Amino acid sequence: MKRIVNFNSFNVFSIEKENWDVEYHNHNFYELIIIESGKGFHHLNSITFPYKKGDVFLLRPSDGHEFSIKNKTKFIYIKFTEQYIWENLLPNKKNELKKAVQLLMEDHSFVYESAIKSKTDREHLLQLARILLYEFSHKNTYNKEITTDLFSGIMTILIRNTMQNATAKNRLNQNLNRIEKILYYINVNALDADKMKIENLAEEFMLSPNYISIYIKKQTGFSIQQHIIQHKLKTAEKLLLQSHYNISEIADRLGFNDASHFNKIFKTYKQMSPSQFKKKG
Repeated sequence: MKRIVNFNSFNVFSIEKENWDVEYHNHNFYELIIIESGKGFHHLNSITFPYKKGDVFLLRPSDGHEFSIKNKTKFIYIKFTEQYIWENLLPNKKNELKKAVQLLMEDHSFVYESAIKSKTDREHLLQLARILLYEFSHKNTYNKEITTDLFSGIMTILIRNTMQNATAKNRLNQNLNRIEKILYYINVNALDADKMKIENLAEEFMLSPNYISIYIKKQTGFSIQQHIIQHKLKTAEKLLLQSHYNISEIADRLGFNDASHFNKIFKTYKQMSPSQFKKKG
């Protein structure tokens, strides 16, 4: 299967086709596809189903797909990486909504149909996608902030539709027990040194500083600091493979003292240097 690789963390564009000319493929990014007009068939992971105007499809990197066009179709594509979600979308969301975003990115229960059922939401999402396309294409003042907010609105509409499903709601509630809440909070805020101070973390969950440290270690087998480092290293791996940042820039973005400190920590946990990991990937 062909794999389409893109090193941009976020991209928005539209194409209009009478005939589909891209072979069956997957990607190294997430892909939100909005059908602005037209109809035909979507071939996704060896399953075929019809599409029409207003349909919205969220594809994960592992999903293989192509289209068969019946009537000339205009597609709006929003391509984004998991790193973009963590850095731009999640920091401003409430914890429950952050968890819902994570479940949306992982949940395959609705992948073989349009993610939006509500007629009103379909219309609103299409309008937002058109505005997002314009703002992304025209580099005006504050366009970065506007595109981030528009994308956030689109994702929130997706969440509202998928969370109306009882199974999805149950999964969300099951995942929001105390330890999950704490670990999710750590993952989302691992790069915020102030929020990761023990006293501030304890205050967030109404626990004593001593107890929260013992509780996390007992429940997971790892200390708070180990969880923070693991998250930073996971983020580092993605930046090494999916971005154009050099090692010093990655070290700075992730809050390491310097490139030497980053190299030392990375090698301790991964048994290879960041440079070796990048070459291997």
